[in-house]
Amino acid sequence: MPLYPLKKQTSLSMQSLGRNMSQEKGLAGGSLGTLESAVMGVAGSAPAFSVAVTTAVIVASVGVLSVGSVLYCGLIMFGILFAFMNLNKMTSHAGATYAWVGAVFGPRWGFFAGWGLLVASVIFMVSATIPAATSTLKILSVMGWVDEATIESTTWVTCVSALWLTLVTAVVSKGIKHASYAQLILTVIESAIVLALIIGAFVEYGSKPAHAPSFAWVSPFSFSAETFATGALTAIFFYWGWDVTMNLGEETKGGSPAPSSRGAFWSMVNLMLFYIIIVIVVLIVLTDEEIAKANTNVLYAVADKLFPHPWSYLAVLSTVLSTIGTIETQILQFSRTLFAMSRDRVLNPRYSKIHPEWQTPWVATLTIWLLGVMLLFASSYLPSVKDILDKSISAIGFQICFYMSLAGFACAWYYRSMLRGSFVSALTHIWWPLFSAMFMVFIAILSAVSFDPLTNLIGIGGLLLGFIPMILNQRSMNKLQS
Repeated sequence: MPLYPLKKQTSLSMQSLGRNMSQEKGLAGGSLGTLESAVMGVAGSAPAFSVAVTTAVIVASVGVLSVGSVLYCGLIMFGILFAFMNLNKMTSHAGATYAWVGAVFGPRWGFFAGWGLLVASVIFMVSATIPAATSTLKILSVMGWVDEATIESTTWVTCVSALWLTLVTAVVSKGIKHASYAQLILTVIESAIVLALIIGAFVEYGSKPAHAPSFAWVSPFSFSAETFATGALTAIFFYWGWDVTMNLGEETKGGSPAPSSRGAFWSMVNLMLFYIIIVIVVLIVLTDEEIAKANTNVLYAVADKLFPHPWSYLAVLSTVLSTIGTIETQILQFSRTLFAMSRDRVLNPRYSKIHPEWQTPWVATLTIWLLGVMLLFASSYLPSVKDILDKSISAIGFQICFYMSLAGFACAWYYRSMLRGSFVSALTHIWWPLFSAMFMVFIAILSAVSFDPLTNLIGIGGLLLGFIPMILNQRSMNKLQS
């Protein structure tokens, strides 16, 4: 069933459309409540993984102002959150951004909003599975099964990454309930480990911090325009992933937008508090040199100073669990978006096939597995694991800014009549989403200017590839437009 322009439909009919599509195509409706959605949102952003991979990068860029960067970028991301929540009132749709942007600005803009997410998700399979692989090999080295050279080997890391991707894909393919149960278990264990790190850090280093906490860390006057933009460019990566709750909207209880919207909101609140606290923990426990040396093992470096061996390796375990969780949610987000675009015939209809027993878009799920494995082995030709991570994370940041900014603009435009309403309504429906969208465009431009040619090829080139399937499916585009 095609997605009709909003000018021809009311919000009520859009909600009905979402429910009908779920029923017709066989997604497992009624599977997720608010709690499951919130867990999916938290897992989607992968707290432990994001800290492990990104902290060293952001500290190297802006030092102790990392705390302020995470705070202000979180506030900016709240504008995008409000955009998603408001647009979600139209309908609970597996395509989420693709569907909403297409409904407001036309199917071609909707196509590229969805395509941006698809490209980001595929690239993310590299940046996510590699830390899981290195952490796994690190745990195996403690057992004496592998040596240090194996951990640094791109070949070994690539093979273990592909194995993790395969295992997670198998779980996701089995059904949304299996995925939600797995996420709940992973998130509880990960949270317990990280909470122990936080408590231990303040007990041991609260009186003798490596960096003395100061209000200057979060003061807006501590930032120049350059440092603010530089910090935000990296901090955006912390917050990506919570929007998976919206792509699972057709699988929520009652087909209502409420569970996914509430889940997204509470996941963002928890994520923002967590990231601020954990970055403070890293700064009070580790020196700048120790953070730089730790690279993608920042949490382990913190744990190593707090707990005796082998307990310190629980931090490595938390990174593994967090990474597995975010791989799972990203596969869910990719497969639902690809399914929705295929259902509308803007991509090949084969991707909309639903497994008769598991009620999952199994062809779309296998597609990201195949693309992820191919990209993993292609990236193994880069000289080091660090090079792979740096380039993939930078490219993803560009994609995030692109598709999320479109949602912000769509929300502001669709609800523009609320300018005549209350201040709060205008703020949450228009001004905040609009400002956040404009800021993300600024960050995207800034990043593109600073990227090396290979990163630009991955980030911008990935988007431009979308013109090929869009041209090939012009007939379907025209039908949606009319």
